[in-house]
Amino acid sequence: METADVVVIGAGIVGLSTAYALTRAAPGSKVTVLEKEAAPARHQTGRNSGVIHSGIYYRPGSLKARYATQGAAEMVKFCTAHDIPHHVTGKLIVATEREELPRLHALVQRGRENGIPVQELGPAQIAAYEPHVYGQAAIHVGTTGIVDYGAVAATLARLATDAGTGIRYNAQVKAIHRSAGGEVVVETATGSAVRARALVNCAGLHSDRVARMTGDAPDVRIVPFRGEYYELAPQARDLVRGLVYPVPDPAFPFLGVHLTRGIDGGVHVGPNAVPAAAREGYRWRTVRPRDVAETIAFPGTWRIARRHWRYETGELHRSLSKRAFTASVARLLPDVKPADLRPAPAGVRAQAVLRDGTLVDDFLFAGSGPFVHVLNAPSPAATASLPIGREVAARALAAVHAP
Repeated sequence: METADVVVIGAGIVGLSTAYALTRAAPGSKVTVLEKEAAPARHQTGRNSGVIHSGIYYRPGSLKARYATQGAAEMVKFCTAHDIPHHVTGKLIVATEREELPRLHALVQRGRENGIPVQELGPAQIAAYEPHVYGQAAIHVGTTGIVDYGAVAATLARLATDAGTGIRYNAQVKAIHRSAGGEVVVETATGSAVRARALVNCAGLHSDRVARMTGDAPDVRIVPFRGEYYELAPQARDLVRGLVYPVPDPAFPFLGVHLTRGIDGGVHVGPNAVPAAAREGYRWRTVRPRDVAETIAFPGTWRIARRHWRYETGELHRSLSKRAFTASVARLLPDVKPADLRPAPAGVRAQAVLRDGTLVDDFLFAGSGPFVHVLNAPSPAATASLPIGREVAARALAAVHAP
């Protein structure tokens, strides 16, 4: 049986950042990362729009606000130090209707409260940034950028490995229990096991299940939402220069369909947010009966449906109809046509939901004794991954040294 001071479950960007932070905070500590896939960053980390978020959307004082603003600056420095391609592009948040103007002005105030520089724009100024974008007003957020988070995760994996961390791929966790001496024993599907003094759960889409394996009973359930993307065909890429977002609806924790020119020069359009029939349900036809049964049995699922059915009906319509999806994009980009949109790989957001149907709107850490659980880390967790990793590492080291 392998032994470690800390075992980390999950080699997404948060798990790898935690392992990296552990090697820096406690050099010489033995850290083992268990990942069920054959490589890192196969799920949320490698399937997002690659944006370094500024932190403008998040409630002042929240973990998301603190860690996103701090993490954005740190991510740029990290990428510069390790020659990871990135670019601080800035972005526009655009109001296309008069009814959105009060929400846009509220974002200006929130940005200022979070210490984020913003510039208010009229139609002519919008056109100077994005000639093909329509808007009645907008704000420019200068600290937003783009990066390949898969490359960031690979670098974190290399740095952690160089510092002595063992990363075990194809190591799906099957059972967790405590030894007679109080240590944590993690058994994998291959028959191998790791004994450690503390366990960090960064399992993303499966984080609630891993928490229950430890004996903890968090009052949340991961409800998966698929985010479907298109990309602009080559002949239409010049319609977008940078990053363009709609004004978000504060009643729903998704940012709406937006336009993102990525680090590779392509332009992603999306995502929407539709319920997925599997926790790794990247396609409509992917159905996992266990995942469906757990989602249906959870009371919070039905309360979400009752509260947001109008919104989700629209999302489902746009998912099933390319013409409807195009129409939603055309609110920002009037020149876009259905032929300009080509399907791109989807992602699945691991959204923690309370039993009363409330979607958890902040990062959520929990656990007792030797266990540290990251139970809610959707966007902007990739942006915030470096400070999140330090926070989680500190909790794990406190568990290691607890009497």
